[in-house]
Amino acid sequence: MISKTMSISHRSETLFLFLGDVLILYASLFLTLFFRYTSSEMFDVRIMLSLHLPPFSILFVLWLLVFFIAGLYEKHTLFLQKQLPQLLTKALLVNAVIAIGFFYFLPAFLIAPKINLFLCLFVSSILLFLWRRYGLRATENGDRESAVIIGHGDEMERIFKEINHNPLYQIKFVFSVNADSLTETEVKNLTQRMIDENIHLVVVDLHAESVSHLLPHLYNLLFTGMQFLDMHKVYEDMFDRIPLSLVGYNWFLENLSSVSSRFTYDFLKRFMDIIVSFVLGVLSLLLYPLVYVAIKLDDGGPLFVQQKRIGKNNQSVRTLKFRTMTHDDAGREDLKQTNKVTRVGGFLRRTRLDELPQLWNVFLGEMSLIGPRPELPSLVEVYEREVPYYGTRHLIKPGLSGWAQLYHKTPPKVDANANETAIKLSYDLYYLKNRSLWLDIKIALKTVKVLLSRSGV
Repeated sequence: MISKTMSISHRSETLFLFLGDVLILYASLFLTLFFRYTSSEMFDVRIMLSLHLPPFSILFVLWLLVFFIAGLYEKHTLFLQKQLPQLLTKALLVNAVIAIGFFYFLPAFLIAPKINLFLCLFVSSILLFLWRRYGLRATENGDRESAVIIGHGDEMERIFKEINHNPLYQIKFVFSVNADSLTETEVKNLTQRMIDENIHLVVVDLHAESVSHLLPHLYNLLFTGMQFLDMHKVYEDMFDRIPLSLVGYNWFLENLSSVSSRFTYDFLKRFMDIIVSFVLGVLSLLLYPLVYVAIKLDDGGPLFVQQKRIGKNNQSVRTLKFRTMTHDDAGREDLKQTNKVTRVGGFLRRTRLDELPQLWNVFLGEMSLIGPRPELPSLVEVYEREVPYYGTRHLIKPGLSGWAQLYHKTPPKVDANANETAIKLSYDLYYLKNRSLWLDIKIALKTVKVLLSRSGV
């Protein structure tokens, strides 16, 4: 990672923000009690803390969970200055509703007077906003270290712009080198220029053929104390995806060969799939009669539609959904023209209620809660021809939600789109390489946010 050249890496930045939030929440509680009771002769710090700490600690855990779902621990949240007030305000409003529910309706949390709760909310809101706006800036070292990036293509340009336009990074690219257009003279002068300009770090595409002839020259710079980072890893850490233009067969053999041999993770993931899908599936049965009546009143058609999708190891999966269109076109072009979303179907799609029956696909082991979304066979046929390495997404079970569904902003909807699908695949590959229970939990929580906001992906 770039952590060696930054005052705070993403992981330590997240931890730093989290610990700061925890400290501020407890400080807000202490300040609330201090201002409320210091003038009282009956005030006893130990007694007041013993009364307030247990319920408020539970409340703070829920508040921090809301912060996570709201995206306040995403990369570089501090520098999204335009979005920060809106994100924080929404999270604090949700936290206020949770607090009122706890303190007014649960007997175990009946603390009097209730003004303490609202004072704590008020104080913590002010302190959290100031912390989020100015907290990480206090850790910046001032001058940014000089760096250079060597490679080619849009990915190199994107890294260059991201680092040079974001003050969070404690490095700055002095210049970039397009390895495809270097002359022999420029190659000879490159290392000397890097020394003359006091370069501390080189980000280089170590896998590109056009860079191979530079490696002997870069090797000599090791003895000057210069640091080197692989551009592939830098891109992955910064943008949470693995673009196909940066990888080849060697990458897949190195990073995905162990995908199907992670027994502990797969066992725990399947265990969670069974428990969660069964509980949510049973609870969702309460909605089935309402959906049935709505669909029958709308157009009188069937309640369910079964669609053939491609799952793990290219096996067919029959996914079950509430019907949202006039008929099932199965991806056939001749049937698409007359197929339309029904009025009830539009509502079911916006609220994602149409996918509730797929919980039973998860329970039966045909799908997972988290994984790449399954595609129609007709689209898979196209993408396997036009998108390199597309078949690798079928190494694992498809999911109800996934990394690509959360972070790919312009996915193809109905018709085949190879360019957008390649981008979507780059997010799927990131998940395949980095999948873990923690990443699954993160995706699940972010999915909750999407569902509650009806933003959809």
